[in-house]
Amino acid sequence: MEQIELNDSTADRYLLDAPGLSLLVFHSRTCGTCRVAREQLPGLELPVERVCWVAAGDNRGLVERYEVFHLPAMFVTRDGAFFGPVQSTLAEWDLRQQIGLALDSYPAELP
Repeated sequence: MEQIELNDSTADRYLLDAPGLSLLVFHSRTCGTCRVAREQLPGLELPVERVCWVAAGDNRGLVERYEVFHLPAMFVTRDGAFFGPVQSTLAEWDLRQQIGLALDSYPAELP
């Protein structure tokens, strides 16, 4: 699974152009759960082509637009469309199920 670091200036263009499924994950270097997510997510068998990491403390514009209130915060995009948040634990089965539920919703424009 591909991993990429995004920021306020690169996220929109990348997510609009990225083919397939992307899991957008907001994190913080000081958050213990975020560290676990950074270690575990890349090794999980998730139905996504890539994990896109956004450092919340350095990218306030994205944090505000995506209305991030807790970390880690996860969102799904597919082929430039926004499918919403993924409210999940870091368990593989839960992430897979919640990603599927997000994809059952109507796509929207990126925030």
